[in-house]
Amino acid sequence: MNRKIFYFSLLSVAVASCGTVNNKQAVGDFEYAQQKEAKALKIPAGLDKPKSDRTFYVTNNINHEGPIGANVDVRAPSLVLPIAASTRTESANSKSIIWFDQVLDDQDLKDFIVLAIKNNLAKEAVELTQADDVGLVFESTWYNDETEEGTWLFKSIASTESTRYRFTLESKPHGRSVALTVELIEYLKTDKVGGSKTIDIIDQQRAEMNMLNEVIGQVDYQYRLKQQENRLMRENEQFVTLGENASGEAAYVVGITEDLLWSNLPLFFEDYGFTIKDLNETNKIYYVNYVEPESSLWDSIWGIQYLL
Repeated sequence: MNRKIFYFSLLSVAVASCGTVNNKQAVGDFEYAQQKEAKALKIPAGLDKPKSDRTFYVTNNINHEGPIGANVDVRAPSLVLPIAASTRTESANSKSIIWFDQVLDDQDLKDFIVLAIKNNLAKEAVELTQADDVGLVFESTWYNDETEEGTWLFKSIASTESTRYRFTLESKPHGRSVALTVELIEYLKTDKVGGSKTIDIIDQQRAEMNMLNEVIGQVDYQYRLKQQENRLMRENEQFVTLGENASGEAAYVVGITEDLLWSNLPLFFEDYGFTIKDLNETNKIYYVNYVEPESSLWDSIWGIQYLL
């Protein structure tokens, strides 16, 4: 057999083996689950019963129907990640819920969140529809998550998981705080064996948390886009316009505070050929001399201009 083909075959087997690892299950054997509880020690008549430490005593008042051994789900619990600005969680609430506080004063918070949900769903070509009369409950169309099997040359769909979600908004009377809750309302899994409409309670919670975290991430992304838009708007804003002073004389109108303008004018004078002779801080007056700066060959090459 060709050595390259042999190595490729071993690599394919290794990759396939890695793909069968069950991340829900603990690593190792589960012989402990088959062990029987030891019987109570019988003390013969006439002998003193030894002292027993009940520090780690486990009563029989436990759930005997719970999973044991290989059936125990060992994955870490999912958590809501409040990464967007002014978001907070309810520590006493096990539901997939997040509170948003007002960040942008020029936009309605509830409408902003709904738009973020729509944008997040649109990435997977999933639509959002209103499910009530007041615009607080929305439902998604079906998400379809396909699992493939086989090598890269002969892939086929092994199973498909389809989910639908409900998004419920709760707004405070002042409208500056809005809660968002995500619920998995429909589930369908199909594979070569058949299909199922039931989902493990832990998997359901993880799916709801994951969807909520995606929406939070989309809200954070929209905030950043808005901040960038506002920053560019400020950079392109014209701060200086022609106008008149209180005496009706021609003047420049500068769109910053008086104190800030006064403290920055010396830098302007230095860059554009003005020399300060005197000043009157009470009346905010600078007395300056002007000498036109000399332009050099390098100034013309780099496009440096002096504006008055």
